[in-house]
Order: sequence, then C-alpha cells, then structure tokens
Amino acid sequence: MPTGIELDQLQRLLANDAQLVEVLPRDEYEDMHLPGAMHLALKELNRDTAKQLDPGRSVVVYCWDAL
Repeated sequence: MPTGIELDQLQRLLANDAQLVEVLPRDEYEDMHLPGAMHLALKELNRDTAKQLDPGRSVVVYCWDAL
C-alpha cells in the first residue's frame, strides 16, 4: 500500500540505496525530475516495464502534478 513520506525519510531511503521512480509521462519527466530518478510512466506500468526495478531494493515512487 502506498505511504506518504517526508523529506528526511526520503533522504534516508535513498542513502540506503532505494530506487527513485518518477511516474509522470516522458515529456514531463524530461522537463524536470529529481536527480537520479528513473522514469516509469504510470500509464505504461506493467509486469514487463516493472522488470527495470531491482526487486531487492526499496522503491520510492513520486510524481509532481500541479493541478
């Protein structure tokens, strides 16, 4: 189940080798994303695309959507 985290928690996870994943569309990822973030568009996420993730590492998923 997804859980929101604060910046200090994110920093700890990344320091412990978590994978940072941006899920917005490619053009928005290209415009701006956090350093080191990989791109897996939410609308394209499936078993095949998820194989890019290392199952032995934590995953932090984020998106920025200014509504």
